Amino acid sequence: MQTETLKVTGMTCDGCTSKVAHALNAITGVHEVVVSLSDGEAAVRYDEHQTAPEKLQSAVKDAGYGIDLGTEAVTKSPGKGGSCH
Repeated sequence: MQTETLKVTGMTCDGCTSKVAHALNAITGVHEVVVSLSDGEAAVRYDEHQTAPEKLQSAVKDAGYGIDLGTEAVTKSPGKGGSCH
């Protein structure tokens, strides 16, 4: 088992955290997801033989949120989920 902590951008409410958690939990091999709105993070425990960090990041982006990779942030596409209003 591996644990990956993703810096998620664009989350503004509990509905956003639920969307991110749902997207990550839908990936084969993911065993536990804890999303923190206040920290802007998603901690994911997964089987490294069934999935990879890139798939986790892709699921978050597909849900309409961004991933902060440190110096380069991958932002959400306009018009895709991610907005609570």
